[in-house]
Amino acid sequence: MSEILHESDADLAALAGQRVAVVGYGNQGRSWALNLRDSGIDVTVHVRNDETRATAEADGFDVADIESASGADVICLIVPDDVIAGLPITPRDDSLVIVASGYTLAFERLQPPGDAGMVAPRMLGPEVRRCYEEGVGFITAVGMQQDVTGTARARTLAIAKAIGGLRQGALELTPMQEAVLDLAVEQALSPMLRRVNESFITVMMEQGIPIEAILTELFLSGEVERTYRLVRLEGGAAQTLHHSPTSQYGQLSRVGRYDHLDVASTMRELVGDITSGRFADEWDAERDAGYPVLEELRSKALAPEILEFEEDLRLKLGERAVTK
Repeated sequence: MSEILHESDADLAALAGQRVAVVGYGNQGRSWALNLRDSGIDVTVHVRNDETRATAEADGFDVADIESASGADVICLIVPDDVIAGLPITPRDDSLVIVASGYTLAFERLQPPGDAGMVAPRMLGPEVRRCYEEGVGFITAVGMQQDVTGTARARTLAIAKAIGGLRQGALELTPMQEAVLDLAVEQALSPMLRRVNESFITVMMEQGIPIEAILTELFLSGEVERTYRLVRLEGGAAQTLHHSPTSQYGQLSRVGRYDHLDVASTMRELVGDITSGRFADEWDAERDAGYPVLEELRSKALAPEILEFEEDLRLKLGERAVTK
């Protein structure tokens, strides 16, 4: 069992007299900086001279170049994983470097000389701020990779508390555990769910059901989204009782019909690419080449005709529907 931590396990005094540098001011970085400041932490923002700098200045922060983050006591690197290795930052031996994803620490793309920790919100960037303002917080994964000073854990938990990441509890994971879980959802689970949805759409269209009705059933109505909300609030077993007896019988009696599919073997292969570091090497090569494969895949997945169809459908069905 992973240890579950709460606000009582952290003390903001661990950051007393410490200067915290937030590197990056995108969705996550802005939320982190604002939450840290509102928690009484001394925060500076470090970004390139682009639109994010203007936003940070408008929000009232002291803003400086990325290089100057090197002198901070705590350096929060809130930028994409593939960017971190190229940042012109040289932390001190007694500094704590914090990342919002375990990826770079797990696969040794980041090896600071001093303390290294992870605070990974299980929440989208803008919602990190909204949840803080609402006082509800969010679940977080926290972990320590290196403790040179003897204060890594205390300071990492203080950062987690200051951004609102201990209010709903935090799971203590190693950066490798967090990275494998996060990447596996993206690479082993999500592709399978995409293929399942595609197969379902094909079978329903073979039955003469309109594509609009199929997509409404899958997501436009919001029923699936709200069902998962009940899973979160009540539990997977308890939410079953909200379905009709017909639905309960159909789901429970047919679940075994897919037992012949060896999904786990394919998942193990994909996760093996993650844990061995093969995916990290592949992603580094993709970055160094200028992301050609990613751009090709995006062009297919985000083809103009697909985007146009989806936008048109949302203007006819759902919350954004325009009625005359």
